Amino acid sequence: MRSWRQDPPDRQSAAAGFEAGALECLDALFSAALRLTRDRASAEDLVQETYLKAFRFASRFEPGTNVRAWLFTILYNTHRNARRDAWRAPIDVDTDLVEQAAVPASDVTSPEQALLQGTLSEDLRQALDALPEAYRQAVWLRDVEDLSYAEIGQVLDVAPGTVMSRIARGRRQLFERLRARK
Repeated sequence: MRSWRQDPPDRQSAAAGFEAGALECLDALFSAALRLTRDRASAEDLVQETYLKAFRFASRFEPGTNVRAWLFTILYNTHRNARRDAWRAPIDVDTDLVEQAAVPASDVTSPEQALLQGTLSEDLRQALDALPEAYRQAVWLRDVEDLSYAEIGQVLDVAPGTVMSRIARGRRQLFERLRARK
């Protein structure tokens, strides 16, 4: 007789498979989070929150579906909800501290910028950063993270046709920006 606390063996193997698949996506999720937040600490918090939700609601994951797309959906929804909540929150500012900590903007380099400087050409990085956020996210998820149009649609909560048009427009703008630089 089984103890009421034990899962059936097939459920245990499915959970172990989910955990392994989820942990394989850590680097890709961190890159996407860094791209969204543009701050290393915020990206780490976002990934941690994503995994917390994923493991908390692992029973809702349908075995046989794409765990990577499911995690990206959680990541983007968590980021979107945090931004919405932050927008509504009151802002408390100590102006004396702000004036003391003032640094010229040209001296500030975000962790994302430091990471991209080593992997992307300066022209491509600047052109990508200049894209509107919706286009930048769609192009990044397709060309860097290699998600399908349907998966990107789930992640961004838009129709696949919208994903395709955002990618096409984003790539066109990237091409035009890069051509103008040369």
